Amino acid sequence: MGNQLFQEARRFVEMAKSADPADRDSVVSKAKNALSSAFANSTVAEQRQLQEMQNELEQIQ
Repeated sequence: MGNQLFQEARRFVEMAKSADPADRDSVVSKAKNALSSAFANSTVAEQRQLQEMQNELEQIQ
């Protein structure tokens, strides 16, 4: 089935990347929270991917 928290983090990061500039801060904040929640419950491979997503968020801020 897959890690639900990981999938949610991925979805929020994608939303943040395409968010309207007026909404971006709010969506980025939600994405960061989702990444944080997912990290503790992920495999090492998933953690690497989550780190990449975190880097993407930092680039759009």
